[in-house]
Amino acid sequence: MLKLRLTRLGRKKQPVYRIVAMEALGKRDGKAVAYLGTFNPLFAENQVKVNEEEVLKFLSNGAQPTQTVKSLLVKTGTWAKFEESKRK
Repeated sequence: MLKLRLTRLGRKKQPVYRIVAMEALGKRDGKAVAYLGTFNPLFAENQVKVNEEEVLKFLSNGAQPTQTVKSLLVKTGTWAKFEESKRK
């Protein structure tokens, strides 16, 4: 089963995260199926960049987001687009 989750990059005390699609049982920093965006928690506005087209494709094919990734998708508006596409 595919999950949309975060993988950590960056130096000690300065994390940067990638939003990735990967197998649910894989390691946190293991091999990803696709890289879908980035998240930098140290900026004041918590900068999130997401490739909406790819994220929507994975979500429509059954990938499950973690709680953190889902909250990031809600913040960017991608989750609302996914919910709207499910209703059609």
